[in-house]
Amino acid sequence: MTLAFIKKLTSDEESETLEFKKSTSELKEGIISIAAILNKHQKGTLYFGIKNDGTVIGQEISEKTLRDISKSISENIEPKIYPEISKVNIEGKSCVEVQFQGSNIPYFAFGRARIRVSDEDRQLSAKEIERLILKKNIDNIRWESEYSKFGIDKIDESTVRDYVKRANTAGRIDFAFDNADNILKKLNLMNEGRLVKAAEVLFCNENTFEVQAAVFAGMDRVTFLDIRDFRGTIFSMLEKSEEYISERINWRAEIGRLKREEIPEIPVKAIREALVNSFCHRDYYAPESNKIAIFKNRVEIWNPGTFPEGLTPEDFITGDEQSVLRNPLISEILYKSKEIERWGSGLKRIYEECKVSNVKVEFKDLKTGFLVILYRSEGTVTKTTPKTTPKTTLKTRDEILLLIRQNSGITKEEIAGQLNITLDGVKYHIRKLTKEGIISWKGPSKGGCWEIQQNE
Repeated sequence: MTLAFIKKLTSDEESETLEFKKSTSELKEGIISIAAILNKHQKGTLYFGIKNDGTVIGQEISEKTLRDISKSISENIEPKIYPEISKVNIEGKSCVEVQFQGSNIPYFAFGRARIRVSDEDRQLSAKEIERLILKKNIDNIRWESEYSKFGIDKIDESTVRDYVKRANTAGRIDFAFDNADNILKKLNLMNEGRLVKAAEVLFCNENTFEVQAAVFAGMDRVTFLDIRDFRGTIFSMLEKSEEYISERINWRAEIGRLKREEIPEIPVKAIREALVNSFCHRDYYAPESNKIAIFKNRVEIWNPGTFPEGLTPEDFITGDEQSVLRNPLISEILYKSKEIERWGSGLKRIYEECKVSNVKVEFKDLKTGFLVILYRSEGTVTKTTPKTTPKTTLKTRDEILLLIRQNSGITKEEIAGQLNITLDGVKYHIRKLTKEGIISWKGPSKGGCWEIQQNE
């Protein structure tokens, strides 16, 4: 064993994948720990001859000692595993190293299943054992990979075409649109000539996916001011949901030396990231809709998908945990079009966006699903239609309308550049003007033009 490894080993205390036993007199306890670690991490290491605080004490080891350990592990862990057992020298003392791995969970030691929690081995309930079995077979029973009842005729080709353009612009695919059939095959959304269910929610306007959105008068769900149901593709639902929230929170204008910013009380990037997360990680087997609730003091975004067992939101915000994807195919599609920026970074991005804007955010792993709470500025009042429009907002609207009159094909990005305001601010005003019937877009998304109503 190398000196560096020895120093690291003896400086560590027991962890979720590392177990110390002072001698083989604790063989039974060691076997229980092996099974518990396998049920949590599918691999680990056990040492005999080291106290649980990392102090190396060593023990007498013979060939019979190693055979007895191997025999006892073989007889008392089910399903069977085949660990590597060897005599090692640490700090000049003889110890036994047992390296083990296995993915055939759940594992039982002496007839009972346990799971590793910190440095303890906790017995599993029948429900938890059922979840472990589900985890083992998850790749074979993912909702998104099952065959869809829809045919290719249900695919919205314009959504596929727009998706390919965005993914090409993002540099995450290198093929152009030719027809929907070929694109879906390249995106692994067809199997043996049939659509899989992921294609339904991504590119079919008719599907079972729904978002329920509501505005409440106070801080509870007693009285609501507005309620909506959204249906469509994930992409259209994302836009509708973001628009619904953006139009019902407060914005303020800040005028700086170089540009005027329209600033929402909750960062739009945090809202969008929370929405994308809720669509990616929801349990599509669950019949419940995703839910958006806007209260006087907060915005809640909920989805029916519980958090990965043994992990907490803080593990992803402040730690180095890798993303655990319930719907990896859907997530991959959204990543390629840059709806998702980086794997496993969603919660951290929400947290950091809110921290920069001094907005409080909470993540709650509930028994029924996962909830993101974005707190609004103190003292704001939710309104479905504001009674007055600030002068700065009126000025921005007038400037946008003037640019549209001068160039009916102008893009939102070009408006943002010419007015020196943020793109989010432009989108906010365009949505308001469109909703009020003052402007409308005619023709395709690329190559169309704006029209202004004559009575504006």
